[in-house]
Amino acid sequence: MRHMPPPAIRRRVLGSLAAVVLCAGGLAAPAAARDTGERPAAERVAAERAAEPAVKLPDGLALTPPMGFNNWNSTHCRAEFDEAMVKGIADIFVEKGLKDAGYQYVNLDDCWALPERDANGKLVPDPKRFPDGIKAVADYVHSKGLKFGIYTSAGTKTCNVAGFPGALGHERSDAQQFADWGVDYLKYDNCNNQGVDAKKRYTAMRDALKAASETTGRPIVYSICEWGENKPWEWAADVGHLWRTTGDISDSWSSMLSIMKQNLPLDAYAGPGHWNDPDMLEVGNGGMTDTEYRTHFSMWSIMAAPLLIGSDLRKASPETFEILGNREVIAVDQDPLGKQGKVLSSENGRWVVAKEMKDGSRAVALFNETGSAQTVSTTAKAVGLPDATAYTMRDLWRHKSHHTAGRIAATVPAHGTVLLRVSADGKWSEHPPAVELGLTGGDFFETGKGTPLTTEVTNLGRVPARHVTASVKAPGDWRTKATSPTTARSLSPGKTLRTSWQVTAPPGATPGTYDVKIAAAYRSPTGTRTDNVLPLTSRVVVAPPSGASALGELPWLSMNNGWGPAERNTSNGEGAAGDGKPITIGGKVYAKGLGVHAASEVTFYAGRACEKVTADVGVDDETRTDGTIAFEIWADGEKAASTGVLTNAMPAQPISADVSGAQVVRLVVTDGGDGIYADHGDWAEATLSC
Repeated sequence: MRHMPPPAIRRRVLGSLAAVVLCAGGLAAPAAARDTGERPAAERVAAERAAEPAVKLPDGLALTPPMGFNNWNSTHCRAEFDEAMVKGIADIFVEKGLKDAGYQYVNLDDCWALPERDANGKLVPDPKRFPDGIKAVADYVHSKGLKFGIYTSAGTKTCNVAGFPGALGHERSDAQQFADWGVDYLKYDNCNNQGVDAKKRYTAMRDALKAASETTGRPIVYSICEWGENKPWEWAADVGHLWRTTGDISDSWSSMLSIMKQNLPLDAYAGPGHWNDPDMLEVGNGGMTDTEYRTHFSMWSIMAAPLLIGSDLRKASPETFEILGNREVIAVDQDPLGKQGKVLSSENGRWVVAKEMKDGSRAVALFNETGSAQTVSTTAKAVGLPDATAYTMRDLWRHKSHHTAGRIAATVPAHGTVLLRVSADGKWSEHPPAVELGLTGGDFFETGKGTPLTTEVTNLGRVPARHVTASVKAPGDWRTKATSPTTARSLSPGKTLRTSWQVTAPPGATPGTYDVKIAAAYRSPTGTRTDNVLPLTSRVVVAPPSGASALGELPWLSMNNGWGPAERNTSNGEGAAGDGKPITIGGKVYAKGLGVHAASEVTFYAGRACEKVTADVGVDDETRTDGTIAFEIWADGEKAASTGVLTNAMPAQPISADVSGAQVVRLVVTDGGDGIYADHGDWAEATLSC
């Protein structure tokens, strides 16, 4: 669930409430906390184990990560969330092949109930949203061969500001009601928990679900949604089938990236029947590009995360269905071995994540976090494959197989992921050699000005690539000219065809993004024709003006912000553009600047013509949490300046960076190391001097 205020603020408030209740004596401290330490350690451990409930999860559920749908990310509590929507999603699962691809659960989130229980203490479905009741909707979903899920909270009320009934103190009654309705999946949130120990609250519902399943014969998958506050990966493997490891996701690159980074280190805790859950999918909701959504889906799959569609499929584009329905990527997520991918490297935003598969192969994600195309590479040995003459390498998005002598590499577009499945299967010779496409330049084009770029085609295979041709495909009115050879009759293993180009955007081109493709076509020794294509998002840009310019007035290349959009000349607001307030740090009001919310990154084109960035920075006065943030200025790939950790009790701090010769300047705000993204940061009077 996601509500106002932002999730990190909400978590901090609830954590404080828990502390107040415990300190006030409203609840007894857990036995372990009251232990005086007089007993031997082994005896204390034995006593604690004896006190644990004997009830365990039902066997055989969620042996692979659950797949399905949840309405929250696309509808929240709006009126469009109703019986017709839920039935429509079930219909689409069948009609569009999503059911056959593995999606099973059609789940309701918050706002399905009336605000009050009935006279018998039972939950009451909202008759406007669900006129036929919840059981009738569940029956419809079941009639399609699918499963049905529902939502409540492990507190007195749910997370919505309207406060629908939660299950705290009603666990047995609510679990029985869910089972009687035909519920197959329960998402159990964490709001209004009254400071009750998390493990006790979630264990109580586990036991209630177990009891209900014994009386109805209906086992229920149990999704623990306590936002990772109490490290559920350390204790919940016999409490729930999956547990949230993070705060709530939002439909932005920065949110998805932050959540991915929090979930990746927890690979040791995932496995059949117990999964790390980095929250639902945003694919198709419109806040990211298709490249970023493919990364989102690829990384959730290699992390063995639940795949719960969060977009309204009644409005989804063909590209959204293509991403969500990619069965080769889904197979990585659903592999029965149940391994979560492990990070092998992440240097300079170039990530390699590898996942062991049941058939002995490895799924390998080459992920590029940065804002420009990057070569990301590893080796078959590094991902855990045995020594072999060569390896079969399957591209799961292009649906093509090649072979490699051992190097696993690709030039990956900005924010993109190349997802491969690599095998030492002895069948490598059936496939043509893989080639790696390399690129220098090509990110930015000033209109009417020839821009140099260099392409490289490198043979990664064991046999020669024949009749190799390199090409650059730009929009129709652009000019592309090769200034060195574009062909090679034969390219031996390990050899490279390097070609220089001049590419010119026409004088009248509108600033913005354009599709440019780098390609290589070639034949295997047996004559099989194949190719490799590197799609790029290139930008037509305008050189910054001479003199000092307020960054709040200049166009940015890209913006990623932790909550809503970054704002020009006001503080960061809420979810909509233009809803900020005057920039205010330590009581001083500033007329110009940028208002952001950690974590954030705003990027500007400097064109190698600027010298300095200056600003006064700090936490905006409207922030009331005790979190921390830090500010950084980057010149291309180098950090040029940074502050220390800042809080809302501190006045504005000056920051200045030498950005001479930089093509791109990035203004970055981090969480300051406390792991809480709850603060509005201001780049007051931010200025670029050129």
